[in-house]
Amino acid sequence: MAIATAAGQGAIAVIRLSGKNCFSVVDLIFQGKKKVSEAKGNTILYGSIFEGDQLLDEVLVSVFKSPFTYTGEDTVEISCHGSQYIQQRILEVLIQKGARLARPGEFTMRSFLNGKKDLLQAEAVADLIAAENEASHQMAMHQMRGGFSDDLSKLRDDLVHFAALIELELDFSQEDVEFADRDALKNLVVAIRKGIGKLLSSFRLGNALKNGVPVAIAGEPNVGKSTLLNALLHEERAIVSDIAGTTRDTIEDVVVLEGIRFRFIDTAGIRETKDTIEQLGIERTFEKIRSAALVLVLVDITKTSIQGIEQVWANINQELRKEAELVLVFNKCDAVDADLLKEYSTRFREAAVISAKNGLGLDSLVAEMVARVGKKPVKGSTVVTNVRHYESLYKADQALEEVLKGIEGGISNDFVAIDIRKSLFHLGEITGTITSDELLGAIFGRFCIGK
Repeated sequence: MAIATAAGQGAIAVIRLSGKNCFSVVDLIFQGKKKVSEAKGNTILYGSIFEGDQLLDEVLVSVFKSPFTYTGEDTVEISCHGSQYIQQRILEVLIQKGARLARPGEFTMRSFLNGKKDLLQAEAVADLIAAENEASHQMAMHQMRGGFSDDLSKLRDDLVHFAALIELELDFSQEDVEFADRDALKNLVVAIRKGIGKLLSSFRLGNALKNGVPVAIAGEPNVGKSTLLNALLHEERAIVSDIAGTTRDTIEDVVVLEGIRFRFIDTAGIRETKDTIEQLGIERTFEKIRSAALVLVLVDITKTSIQGIEQVWANINQELRKEAELVLVFNKCDAVDADLLKEYSTRFREAAVISAKNGLGLDSLVAEMVARVGKKPVKGSTVVTNVRHYESLYKADQALEEVLKGIEGGISNDFVAIDIRKSLFHLGEITGTITSDELLGAIFGRFCIGK
């Protein structure tokens, strides 16, 4: 039993109960034209909740019968008024009648244990609840509807078949027979590793889209970094000043652009300085550059020479992570003549040209940022967003690499079979075919109580 709606006061609150005795427990406090235990599945009853003779609230009770429910068990949802006092009183009465409070994620865990969802789909429920943008919502829906599970099932099925043949060979080891064609097994392992490789390579994009793409806005002082941050956020988040060194610490904020969540970081201007505080800010700038997935190198096109641009680019580029993206941005394009703008744009063809102050070119810059982080996931495609899934895929791939080495090296079936079992084990960990109580506790402990 738990409150399934958000914490706090609202118009309506929903209290959910699940289990074999939930109908009889609610019957003890509910009065309507019909008892809950006598109602058909997928029906709603109107009535009142009483504590003894005291009326607590008028409610609607939704009745769902096993196995056609979220948990696979009999389920009741009491829709009461949203007063926190009313919610707590109803919970107290239900506890007195034999119900107990649910643990975090227990409803979804029961759904998994009762075969309504595999572990991937169950985890996707938490991702769906936490989705704050189109991309993360799309990925969670694909996973919850079984898209990722189907991909893994295709990878596992043929491997299970070959594993069975090799195990059969072990049973007939004295007969010197071969049931599993080694060339076919080798080709299969290569194909499976290719599929796993695609999933592994999607993790960087999936993790960034789920948690927000970290974007550092870097450059020399007074090039318009704070102005650009304010323009992208559509609010005066950072102080804008003509005085060099105004930004002495990083400023961070989040905004969703074209369905993708970006975490923008306005950094201190990069220059030589004897100011201790400003120098600390510049050191933090380079820390943020090293941790960013995307860095916007902002240049004041009215003041910087081609040599100056190349120097700034080189200084920042050497601090960049190997997999990070770098975008050169010419700011204040409205303040230079067309010939100079053409000259710079010809020299630096991939540079974005904007005026942060007037909003010119911002749409093109956002489109470039979306393209650089890998674009939005293709609808219906699987993108790995969970580090647990990534780890299991990586271990499965490593085991398959050992299978290939074993086949090519002509080692005995015993060792090939062990490596195949390892790979199947790690793939099974993802969907919950292989589980432990500790793993389930860690996963479902992240859920809210009422889910």
